Amino acid sequence: MFNHLLSLLIWLPIIGAVPVLLAGSGRPNAARWLALLFMVLTFVVSLFLLPQYNATAGGMQLVESHVWIASLGVHYGLAVDGISVALIVLTTIVGILVVVGAWEVIKVNTHQYMAAMLVLEGLMIGVFCATDALLFYVFFEAMLIPMFILIGVWGGPRRVYATLKFFIYTFLGSVFMLIALMYLYERSGTFDMHVWASLPLTMKEQTWLFFGFLIAFAIKVPMVPVHTWLPDAHVEAPTGGSVVLAAVMLKVGTYGMLRFILPIVPDAGEHFTWLIVVLSLIAIIYIGYVALVQEDMKKLVAYSSIAHMGFVTLGIFIAFMLIRHDGNVDAARLGMQGAMVQMISHGFVSGAMFTCIGVMYDRLHTRLIKDYGGLINVMPWFGFFYVLFAMANCGLPGTSGFVGEFMVILASFSANPWIGLFAAFTLIIGAGYTLWLVKRVLWGQITNPHVAEMKEINGRETFVLAAFAALVLFIGIWPEPLVHLMDSSVTQLVQQLAVHKI
Repeated sequence: MFNHLLSLLIWLPIIGAVPVLLAGSGRPNAARWLALLFMVLTFVVSLFLLPQYNATAGGMQLVESHVWIASLGVHYGLAVDGISVALIVLTTIVGILVVVGAWEVIKVNTHQYMAAMLVLEGLMIGVFCATDALLFYVFFEAMLIPMFILIGVWGGPRRVYATLKFFIYTFLGSVFMLIALMYLYERSGTFDMHVWASLPLTMKEQTWLFFGFLIAFAIKVPMVPVHTWLPDAHVEAPTGGSVVLAAVMLKVGTYGMLRFILPIVPDAGEHFTWLIVVLSLIAIIYIGYVALVQEDMKKLVAYSSIAHMGFVTLGIFIAFMLIRHDGNVDAARLGMQGAMVQMISHGFVSGAMFTCIGVMYDRLHTRLIKDYGGLINVMPWFGFFYVLFAMANCGLPGTSGFVGEFMVILASFSANPWIGLFAAFTLIIGAGYTLWLVKRVLWGQITNPHVAEMKEINGRETFVLAAFAALVLFIGIWPEPLVHLMDSSVTQLVQQLAVHKI
């Protein structure tokens, strides 16, 4: 089994979608239990990655390679490093919580909803495993289909607009990536990403390739100014769709930067670091102010996600400044490691925040902040979880939200005190919009009689929120296992940044 562990992780949920679909609309409970079974099995298989992957040695391990399209030299190539392992485990955990969270919520075409979630999970895992660029592209594009279905079928009143905007933005960006992939294939005669990492390229070539990759991955993150599809997608998506979108799919963009921009076009990456740093700081500061004025809870958390993902891109590209300009390897590792921890942390924190909003929406059928107030009086346990996740969203020490951001801020100060100062400003803005949200939703007197009738969270909802809470606190209190898992891979990435290809 261990020889094909990655293939099993990819295809187990995808194949599992077939019996879930066959359960039909007449047997929703069968579809739910089957979906949960395959999600749990996939999670259990993902846990085998932890002992099988040698975190001390690092590098790409558990390699699988089979000829796929012989005439083009395309291989079904899979492998993982520490970063991939962390993201795969994140994906399988979120998959279980999404299925449990939608247990009583999705009542129409339940079998199709659960099947779409299973397929989506398999495709996301495929992205994190692919070492052949064409295979990566297939998984990258195929992810759009189940998410398009999830939003378009089970979304809100403006779901068609949101799905079209989501699809057009991401598909357009993928066209630029495809052009870059085809050019590299013409230059090298292969789609092997490891070969491309050592392929000599002129600065002009690297510049064009850099922007081809950047457009595709910046849209997926999303970075300013190509972020406008995300709030609409979140608002219209069902709760499970929002959780998966924020927790996992956004990470595909930054993961793509690690696999394509850093090793393949490092000189262009260094040259345009200033652009990414500026766009990241705009996301951190300006988008934080945009979140501050939102009236819809989902939009507020969506804009918050853009701001927090700005820390990931900042941490990745600040390493260029530190390693090439200052020769500060330790600070570069710190920034990169902080970005990786922030990716995982944001997955759990944002997933938890959207789950909390879904819990409230299921009872009151509104996401407008003004319709709530005094909720703590009737849902104290829910209030406990909501405040915990809000504190994590602010970056409170002891929660996972603090660890990655603090590491990136420290690295930014080493590169340039002004960059560090602007990055640290998010702690004020984040606390502003998050605490104001909590104040208006939880505290005060109940002014809406419908709020007074809201029921406390049930056992199923408690399980989901408690799982998110345990993960947020575990990483916040003891981040060392996660840092160790990714450390060798981060070190190798930083070493690649120092290599000139011109």
